[in-house]
Amino acid sequence: MKKTAITTLLALASLTSAWGKEPVDYVNPFVGTTNFGTTNPGAVTPNGMMSVTPFNVMGSEKNVYDKDSRWWSTPYDVTNSFFTGFSHVNLSGVGCPELGSLLLMPTTGTLEVDYHRYGTEYSSEIARPGYYGVKLDRYDILAEATATTRTGVSRFTFPAGQANILLNLGEGLTNETGASVRRVNAREFEGSKLLGTFCYNPQAVFPIYFVMRVSKTPESSGFWKMQRPMKGVEAEWDKDNGNYKLYTNYGRVLSGDDIGVWMTFDTTAGEQIDVAIGVSFVSIANARENLEKELSAHSGLDSGAFDAIASRARSRWNDDLSRILVEGGTEEQKSVFYTALYHALIHPNVLNDVNGEYPVMESDSIGHTDTDRYTVFSLWDTYRNLHQLLTLVYPERQTAMVNSMLYIYREHGWLPKWELYGRETLTMEGDPSIPVITDTWSKGLRDFDINLAYQAMRKGAFTPGAKNLMRPDNDDYLSLGYVPLRDEFDNSVSHALEYYIADYALSAIADSLGHKEDARILRDRANGYRHYYSKEYGTLRPLLPDGSFLTPFDPKQGENFEPSPGFHEGNAWNYTFYVPHDIKGLARLMGGNRKFVDNLQSVFDRGNYDPANEPDIAYPYLFSQFKGEEWRTQKLVKELLAKHFTTRPDGIPGNDDAGTMSAWAIFSMLGLYPDIPGIPVYTLTTPTFDKATIRLDPRYTGGASELIIERVNPDGEASAVSEADYIDSVTLAGKEEGARQKNVKGYRISHKDLMASPRMVFKTKKTH
Repeated sequence: MKKTAITTLLALASLTSAWGKEPVDYVNPFVGTTNFGTTNPGAVTPNGMMSVTPFNVMGSEKNVYDKDSRWWSTPYDVTNSFFTGFSHVNLSGVGCPELGSLLLMPTTGTLEVDYHRYGTEYSSEIARPGYYGVKLDRYDILAEATATTRTGVSRFTFPAGQANILLNLGEGLTNETGASVRRVNAREFEGSKLLGTFCYNPQAVFPIYFVMRVSKTPESSGFWKMQRPMKGVEAEWDKDNGNYKLYTNYGRVLSGDDIGVWMTFDTTAGEQIDVAIGVSFVSIANARENLEKELSAHSGLDSGAFDAIASRARSRWNDDLSRILVEGGTEEQKSVFYTALYHALIHPNVLNDVNGEYPVMESDSIGHTDTDRYTVFSLWDTYRNLHQLLTLVYPERQTAMVNSMLYIYREHGWLPKWELYGRETLTMEGDPSIPVITDTWSKGLRDFDINLAYQAMRKGAFTPGAKNLMRPDNDDYLSLGYVPLRDEFDNSVSHALEYYIADYALSAIADSLGHKEDARILRDRANGYRHYYSKEYGTLRPLLPDGSFLTPFDPKQGENFEPSPGFHEGNAWNYTFYVPHDIKGLARLMGGNRKFVDNLQSVFDRGNYDPANEPDIAYPYLFSQFKGEEWRTQKLVKELLAKHFTTRPDGIPGNDDAGTMSAWAIFSMLGLYPDIPGIPVYTLTTPTFDKATIRLDPRYTGGASELIIERVNPDGEASAVSEADYIDSVTLAGKEEGARQKNVKGYRISHKDLMASPRMVFKTKKTH
């Protein structure tokens, strides 16, 4: 590596030391980049449309994971070692491949455009929020990336000689390959690419528009296209690039599958070339406007712009992460916490351009907004805890997200289930918008049309199945009180359990809005889970259309995400306790509290708990609903945090699911968890830190500007981590100075009580 590049890389590595320890410095973007965590270390800003990510999942026999040989839903895995470019606009923590396109690749020497040939091994990776850097070994290039909300900027430090920059429009994680590109001038290209078919939905496609601008005029440029040579014209075939034809004397417009742009430069040792790519999901004109406006504050691509943009990205992350300041604990625990908070703030993403335009849901029309319009609503995952975290700590963002969901309803006629860039993918099951909106409203965020929201939620709950996009089996559900198994692997029990939870949440808001009859019907429906309970097995069990149980039946069928009759991505043990709204009722079915506790404990003792599976992630908190058993929650949560959430690349227990697993860790480390979706209560557990100060927005809390959570030992001092095993008592301080402290009864607290007290103190003891 050249001296200039080495100096640059070392200087970047030393910045953390120069800045000192702030929340942003505890983030490790490599966490979750293997073990199917599907996060990536790329550059992104909070909830930004743009992310710039190293792409290493294709093209090399040395790769452990390769997108062309298996289902692979991330552009990067830390165990791989074959770099084929920076992809622009990516998903984090999801389980289906999508996006990960617009691959930008620097090379040196003879021009090659086949990624099998131009890919390279790499070393010296550095990643921090808003920045990624890596040495490309084959080419002796330092490749760096940073981002604004809608624009990615890459900086390549080249050795002397011929340098090349490639924009590959054919490859990526998406199953779609069609693209079009036009040369605007020597330093700028524009175009579009088709994306989509997320999670098996062949109709959920959408375009991305881009403008690419380079800081130096190339010596030459052109296009390439993958094709087979026609008989008799083999002489025109480019032997160095295999099945790819180079266009060297044509520079207008090229369209098709597997196309790209190449540029060559004559560089001196250590010369840097910057490349900016602005994107839009509306138009090329908007992509250009996004690029120009977001780079204008940094003098476009002038010298120093890259560092200024990276610094701004870091500052934005630090501002967001600093809304929760933790003290005490170990350095490892702080890193786990702030990395989880970082991951929780990647999705949902801003969808609108700087001019307010966005693609209308399931339409060819263009809409306009004066606030942020959001996308990537992975709601089957995030309704359980992520949106509750946003409601508590980032209420202005959560309000904008709910308003985005309501605009989706206005435009499309349905609330989102799993929406992606203006398309409904219909991934997973249930009616997950209902708990999100209900929880948001019940916690005092009222800057949206609640009557419209109720209309939208009621439509999902009461519309017959044939016309119901959210609940396609609603006819059975409404007439029988459950969903019978009609096909071997139709996930019927999973569907019904999701409906029960949504209906219970909707019953609460119906009651508060005066819709008493709706509330009664919905509450009754929410108890329909009882139909599925099998005394023979002590679990929920699929029912056939005639009302009889499925026979034969194996409660463990479905382990490791194998197909299972009635259950989606899990088995009966992963779902049996997933009735958080009526745990006491489930306990009665099981034969009483003792039997319930023993059955639930056996899930953990026998290895039937899946920490990466949404339906059972709240299981540890269920013990706290039974007097004398609360210690089990505290013991299990501490053990699960230590085992499954670390600072290693495998430090997330599976797909992060757009921040859902990270949100579980955040709440658990703070000492409270929202275990009943849509209901404004938390279950308490032992906090990880001596003190956590959460900055609140008084506009949404009735005046409270912060919430302090402290953990102390019986002597009133901060507890050492090893001693803070179990809760002795929890007290709340009043808002007024000198106000009398209030003891929390039991191990649950309402959001209202939490917001009424600026300080919650956990006194701990060594044993239960």
